[in-house]
Amino acid sequence: MNPDDIIVTHDPEAGEFTAQVGDDRAVLEYREYPGRIVFSHTEVPVAVRHMGIADKLSHAGLEYARGKRLTVVPICPFVAAYMRRHPEYQSLVDEQWRSHAGIP
Repeated sequence: MNPDDIIVTHDPEAGEFTAQVGDDRAVLEYREYPGRIVFSHTEVPVAVRHMGIADKLSHAGLEYARGKRLTVVPICPFVAAYMRRHPEYQSLVDEQWRSHAGIP
C-alpha cells in the first residue's frame, strides 16, 4: 500500500484521528483542553504496521493542533518520536514537556 492512499479521518467527539486499512483500524487518541491538546496513544494493528500509518496519524493530529494554535503534550511515545524527527512541529510542544519528550 502506498502511504499516499491512507486517508485519515478526525472524530472530535471521540477524540480520535483514525485510518481504516481494509478491515484494520489505526487510531491516534487525544484529549483537547482550552489551549492544549494531549496526544495519549497511537495504535496500529500488527497486520498494517510499517506502512507509514502512524506517521500519517501524527501528522494529521499535529496539523490540527497547529491550526487551532494548541500547545501539544506528547504523552504518546510515537507522537514524541515523530516530533523529534520533524522539527517543524517542535515549537508546538508544551515547555514543561520538552525534556520528557526529548525535544530541545
